[in-house]
Amino acid sequence: SHLTPILIQKTGKLGKDSILEPLCFPEQSTDGPSLHGPSSELLVCLFCSESVLLQQKDFLLKHLLLEHKMVIADVKLIADLPKYMLYWKGRFLEQPVTDFCSVIKTNSTGPVEKQEDYFLLCDVLPEDRVLREKLQQKRLEEVLEQQQKERDDNSFHRLCMFCSEEFSGNRSTLLNHMAREHSFSIGLPDNIVYCTEFLDALQRKLDNLQCLYCEKTFRDKTTLKDHMRKKAHRRINASNREYDRFYVINYLELGKTWEEVQSEDDRELVDDEDDDWSDWQAHPVSAVCLFCDHQSDTMDQIYTHMKEGHGFDLLMLRTELGLRFYQQVKLVNFIRRQIHQSRCYGCQEKFESRADALRHIMAEGHVMKLPDASAWDQPQYYFPTYENDALLCTLSDSDNDQSEEASHGEDVPVIAEDMSDLRALKQSSVLNQLLKNRSSCS
Repeated sequence: SHLTPILIQKTGKLGKDSILEPLCFPEQSTDGPSLHGPSSELLVCLFCSESVLLQQKDFLLKHLLLEHKMVIADVKLIADLPKYMLYWKGRFLEQPVTDFCSVIKTNSTGPVEKQEDYFLLCDVLPEDRVLREKLQQKRLEEVLEQQQKERDDNSFHRLCMFCSEEFSGNRSTLLNHMAREHSFSIGLPDNIVYCTEFLDALQRKLDNLQCLYCEKTFRDKTTLKDHMRKKAHRRINASNREYDRFYVINYLELGKTWEEVQSEDDRELVDDEDDDWSDWQAHPVSAVCLFCDHQSDTMDQIYTHMKEGHGFDLLMLRTELGLRFYQQVKLVNFIRRQIHQSRCYGCQEKFESRADALRHIMAEGHVMKLPDASAWDQPQYYFPTYENDALLCTLSDSDNDQSEEASHGEDVPVIAEDMSDLRALKQSSVLNQLLKNRSSCS
């Protein structure tokens, strides 16, 4: 299924239901260029002859974990991953891995034959930190040199992608024109690098009749143009990582995204009298059903789907049980977690698969059967099961809560930064089991 959750799990001591990183509904992937450079570069394994293309780095990282028990920390912050891998491959041929890596022993309190050593390569090691800094500095120098060439280049020649007006000379003339005449700004010219490739990528989307913001495809250019104007979609998609490499700020501070560039105080643009924001609508939420892979763009659509398709009426539960906003949040997160763990949330019966659990819930009529509130009205369910769960954004207070909003502020936990007594938090926290395990290993 295309909505299979992305997660990392560790079987064994923590159990197969232990979720060690936040779950996340998959977002649209991009095969475009990245900060790590051309996708045709090869990544080599640190220990064997295995190699993959840079764009398949996740495969090699998985290979390192499963075959060699090696984990590289903060891979996304390494400016030149191929050179980084080659460097450490050479060093591991010279000296043992344990000279460089932190060793993490699993099942440390169990029998020796069941213990395993995993190796963590990270910038806690001075040599690794120096290497990362050198690679970042080299990449930054290359990018700044390229940016300076583009700033000084007066041979730039291109048509505007919106009105086909021709521009020659410096790239800034075209970028300023698009911002001023078409209310389409990708940022200040001095913030951009690889400008021609950037514009080529945007032009390809328009040629494919694809909206630059929501990235939906339309039947013809007229429909696309009207859509982008009426929906105020004359901007680029904030979640599309394809654009990261075109902003210098990403090379200055790795891990800081190009979106932050758009928060700058850009130059004053001439008011466009044709701009009309009266018909602007928010970007669709794309909320995912609690029971299947169905997605809906509006609150009403997802609620209707769950009610008609699965017999689950969240609005009725909210009214009958008088659920406040945060109780609804906890209920949704509880149901998500139970279904992810292949368990019926109504009777707590465990199944071999998520599909089996869902069939049981439907067949036994447990869709609207909730356990006692003490099972789901717990602090651990303030935290989303899926970190990008848009369904949580559609929730609202019940009618009673809207009139008594002030009195409910007491139900929201506030933990002070200097809190010293963590006993209550540990007892109710979703991390309680992990804390116990940590104590037993120390």
